[in-house]
Amino acid sequence: MFIRCASCPLRRRPAFRQKSDEEVRFIETLKTEHLRLPEGADIILPEQDDAELFTVFSGWVFRYKELSDGRRQILNFALPGDLIGLQASLFEKALHGAVALTDVELCVIPRRKLWQLYEKMPEVAYDVTWLGAQTVALVDENLLSAGRRNAAERIAALVASLYKRMETLGAVRDNSMPFPLTQQHIADALGLSLVHTNKTLAKLKSSGLFSIADGRLTLDNPRAVGRLAQHFEKDIAPRPII
Repeated sequence: MFIRCASCPLRRRPAFRQKSDEEVRFIETLKTEHLRLPEGADIILPEQDDAELFTVFSGWVFRYKELSDGRRQILNFALPGDLIGLQASLFEKALHGAVALTDVELCVIPRRKLWQLYEKMPEVAYDVTWLGAQTVALVDENLLSAGRRNAAERIAALVASLYKRMETLGAVRDNSMPFPLTQQHIADALGLSLVHTNKTLAKLKSSGLFSIADGRLTLDNPRAVGRLAQHFEKDIAPRPII
């Protein structure tokens, strides 16, 4: 099923900047497919030389790099409206992988059409640049966590960031949001062992900051979580969407 950009329910959300009819029509000419993939499916493989560009329509995705012995570092998590595959589209080969964390739906833009965007619609091309910079900012924050924050601060920073992003999307109700990450995902994102992650999560829960249960995250004290992490993310809505 192909969902037309002009009738896209995601595009209408207050989180996203509204575009002119001309811009929406042009974006629609770039998209070739509305792809549905199950949880765990590979979207981009490391060193893949024909990876496309994707806008996340629904679900969660994570980008990762891994070593030859299987140790994995999750670089960032992509949510609805986020763009993935830009790096892989510009370089000869993908320098990372991307996996569906949940069942996902993706809008597909063939990599060969990327240059049309820059040539014919520079205003929308700027949005692609903005979305690429946003991904870099998320990875920067992860690097700060891995390099300087302690375990509790790392988890608090990840939780605070994801909570703010989901809140912007309108996906938070009564301080609660969907949270499909396992403890292994958290450990791989933050450079922690699984045992250390488990113990730290238990301490944070007992301190009354937040709880994770049945695939949901509930922030009991959002401000305290932000203070612990020294993470105070500003609202970035409305923002671009391709």
